[in-house]
Amino acid sequence: MFTRAVSRLSRKRPPSEINDSDSKPSSSHQSLNGTTRWATSLELLLEDPEGVKRFREFLKKEFSEENVLFWLACEEFKKIKDEKKMQAKANEIYMTFLSSKASFQVNVEGQSRLDESILEKPHPLMFQRLQDQIFSLMKYDSYSRFLKSEVFLKLKQTEEQEENLPDAQTVAKRASRIYNT
Repeated sequence: MFTRAVSRLSRKRPPSEINDSDSKPSSSHQSLNGTTRWATSLELLLEDPEGVKRFREFLKKEFSEENVLFWLACEEFKKIKDEKKMQAKANEIYMTFLSSKASFQVNVEGQSRLDESILEKPHPLMFQRLQDQIFSLMKYDSYSRFLKSEVFLKLKQTEEQEENLPDAQTVAKRASRIYNT
């Protein structure tokens, strides 16, 4: 669970334990393969656990993994119903991503920064403005570079090659015709 993972963060190493596989692929796009679905929109990429994993790997190389980690943390935060857990999670998000001493500080505009006093009365959408800002940053900057990256292009090429391979049943039928004639 994300809460436990961020709690165990060290100041020097990224939160590799963050659970980025809670969401399910969109049913209307399930017939599309991973890279095709990911290239459709950042939203679809973030719905796919494998897409999140690959995007995180890319962002880590670009030294901006904190953006997707913050976005994921905010998504988890919105799901919390218990007030005490919400307060603990709000503090965790603030200390990990938003405070001046944050270990994985996200780059948000100065006027968008949260005053620490807001943490006393947390609510599910308290990070929404900042989350939207980080999402836009990813969508118009990192995501477009990801789609042009060697990592993405290799994955896409591999998927295309696998799609073009005849399935085992076709190969078996072809083999039986060859050997039975």
